[in-house]
Amino acid sequence: MEEVNEERRQVQSNGRCRYRHSYVIFSILVILAMCYYVIVNENSETWKATIGVLFQKTFHNKTSSETLNTVTRGIVSPTTVTRGIVSPTTVTRGIVSPTTVTRGIVSPTTVTRGISAAPWKPPDPYYVAYPHKYSFVINEPEKCQKENTFVVLIIPVSPGNVAARDAIRSTWGSEKVVADKTVSLLFLIGWPTSEDSEKLQEDLLRESEKHHDILQSDFWDSYYNLTIKTAVMLEWLSAYCQNAQYAMKIDSDMFLNVKNLVNLLLPAPKQNYMTGLVARNAMVLRDPHSKWYLPITAYSPFHYPPYALGLGYVFSLDLAGKLIEAAQHVKAVYIEDVFVGMCMKHLGIDLTNPPDGSLFNVFPVDYNRCHYSKLIATTTRSLENIVNFWRDLQTPGPYC
Repeated sequence: MEEVNEERRQVQSNGRCRYRHSYVIFSILVILAMCYYVIVNENSETWKATIGVLFQKTFHNKTSSETLNTVTRGIVSPTTVTRGIVSPTTVTRGIVSPTTVTRGIVSPTTVTRGISAAPWKPPDPYYVAYPHKYSFVINEPEKCQKENTFVVLIIPVSPGNVAARDAIRSTWGSEKVVADKTVSLLFLIGWPTSEDSEKLQEDLLRESEKHHDILQSDFWDSYYNLTIKTAVMLEWLSAYCQNAQYAMKIDSDMFLNVKNLVNLLLPAPKQNYMTGLVARNAMVLRDPHSKWYLPITAYSPFHYPPYALGLGYVFSLDLAGKLIEAAQHVKAVYIEDVFVGMCMKHLGIDLTNPPDGSLFNVFPVDYNRCHYSKLIATTTRSLENIVNFWRDLQTPGPYC
């Protein structure tokens, strides 16, 4: 009898062991499943936004959804860049794949259509993918050194806006020497995003070979990436143009009186100097219908710090590196001129008001030969205005 009871106890003990073993395995599987769920969801949002170069992402624009190799909001990585040379990158739809490079220009390109997939979503609608390491696909790394530049003009422009580039090249962009000072000109472009992006990219390469005045970086060229565009401009200036004394960021729809710009800069400070149409105590727009709307979650103060309107501002070249350093500590907003003002505030550097409030104009100024001979920059209503106004100012005779 005792042997039977002992046998029963042994069977019960073995059953309890098997039960505990099964329970432990089941618990481990549940924990692993939970971890997998959390990681997948985190990777699809915040983690992928932060360390996007480690994951494959999908981009969406108004015309298409495209999958790029290791991309974050138009970022192509990894790329190896040395003095403007990109080699090699794996890309799709108008983006370069293995390349032959001469003079910092990527040519020719091998292009394939992207794979349609669900669009990647940023952590929030006002997320700006900066800081991040962007690379130059088309570069002019020796521009400032070769031309012994005094002031370099950087014009952000969309890839397809050839008309604006040609209008500027034939007017104020053609003024290369003023008062024995060299003025250099460069157009800054991102990746084309339209349906004809493959052709646009090929056209850009040919245009660059002809004029040698184009910089192109690997971010999507769009309105909401203007802050990235400005940061890339500052990075280029810091890396390739430190021998120059000043730079001006100016929009492609502007009329610029280059002579007056140079005359303004001749006696200007060589350090910590930025001027333009300076906005002070500007209120943050909370109306969701506004083009410049920013929610409290993106920027909580009620007023912006002082900033120079993005239509055209001038700064000493020492600020390029300082602003890039500040940008590593300031949360980026998509309004590029405001972001530059935020970086200036972080540096504790105030902006300089222009000596005359009429030098920089946010609204188009009706043409008057005398008036245009005195201003520095103004918005215009058309490219035709830019051409006609500039030509009239070049004709002999008194201005006033």
